Amino acid sequence: MDDDDDDKRKKLKNLGGKIMDTNLKRTLTKECINKVGEMVKVQGWVKKIRHLGNISFIVLRERTGELQCVLEGKLAGVIIETESVIEVIGKIVPTNNTVLGVELLIKSVKVINKNDLLPFEVNKKEVNTGLENLLNHRVLSLRHEKIASIFKIKATLEEAFREYLSNKDFIRIFTPKIVSQGAEGGANVFNLNYFGKDAFLAQSPQFYKQMMVASGLEYVFEIGPVFRAEEHNSSRHLNEYISLDLEMAFIEEYEELMELETQVIKFMFEKVKEKNENELKLLNIEIPTITDIPKLKLHEAREILKNRFKKEMPDGDLNTEGEKLIAKYIKDTTGSEFVFITEYPKENRPMYTMPAENGLTKSFDLLFKGLEITSGGQRIHEYEMLVASFREKGLNEENFQNYLNTFKYGVPPHGGFAIGLERLTAKLLGLTNVREASAFPRDINRLTP
Repeated sequence: MDDDDDDKRKKLKNLGGKIMDTNLKRTLTKECINKVGEMVKVQGWVKKIRHLGNISFIVLRERTGELQCVLEGKLAGVIIETESVIEVIGKIVPTNNTVLGVELLIKSVKVINKNDLLPFEVNKKEVNTGLENLLNHRVLSLRHEKIASIFKIKATLEEAFREYLSNKDFIRIFTPKIVSQGAEGGANVFNLNYFGKDAFLAQSPQFYKQMMVASGLEYVFEIGPVFRAEEHNSSRHLNEYISLDLEMAFIEEYEELMELETQVIKFMFEKVKEKNENELKLLNIEIPTITDIPKLKLHEAREILKNRFKKEMPDGDLNTEGEKLIAKYIKDTTGSEFVFITEYPKENRPMYTMPAENGLTKSFDLLFKGLEITSGGQRIHEYEMLVASFREKGLNEENFQNYLNTFKYGVPPHGGFAIGLERLTAKLLGLTNVREASAFPRDINRLTP
């Protein structure tokens, strides 16, 4: 840095010092269109700066948008690094040169916090670095408008799930994430020391959802983290993710749950189209239209894979390749991006799953573009049947008495499902790795940031 640059920086700092004496409140970019002719104070990050002789242009970015700011005369030569946090005061004037239709003529500038050397450029059309580097510098990567769009859409999906169920008289519940037993019988759980006692991070709110149904609340839902100690290192797994859970009482058959989920996802997608039009354009994403979601029994799906694709599946389930091929088959034959796979065998479902005939269960998975995003089904609601199921799975019912005792006191027929929010977001937006849909992913290798 030469002495001239240093002088310009000092001049900029001094000019900024005068700003702090004003009584102006911060104006957001989106509010500027209604402030033509007024003096405003705007704060944000410098996205771009261009010098053209005795005039310079700063594109300032904050949460509601971008604002072009014009520096003239003695201010035109000031040096400000991109991604520095600044405060500008000036007059809002109309212009035909910006999408917003206005720009700000700067009267004074203050650098609130200057930027250091960037590990990658965040103000180009695409971020030219690998996923691991993005995740290592996650906060910076989120300043890129496309990456930020992922999380705006993800937030809308969560909001819509909550809104739809609240409007259908579901009650939101909040259940513990430190538990004494895993909801899947103790497998794949994170252990922790709880004041000298063995405890675990919750795999699911499943037991608590059922207990809250039994309490008389009947219709309940929860949105929160769940933890799976699975040593996967794949593009589809996280060890901590957000689960959108619901449970409902007095169902006749588990098909009601699939119909409810169809309506929930339809509402979620419509809400994204309504609220995130700009983000969808930026990501070049078209939201699929949902009418009805096709259903395939597991044995039917396995026959299709065997006869049409010459693929044998593991007993009682579909593997990753099988899910993708079935999704392709459904897309080609029905046009749907979704398919319900139903009637999994008892040995492949948790101990609380309601049995059906021939060793099967009243259960389902929902695949979206070849990836499982949901598991659900009807639950056992009779005490003796539930205890027998625990024993059949080789589980000691003494370890689950707080849960099991609930079923001694009159529990209605019920069922529910859970949607993995990151998986849903990743598939909706065409992301290649579910980690891209998690702000701070936790996987087998990543514990920071």
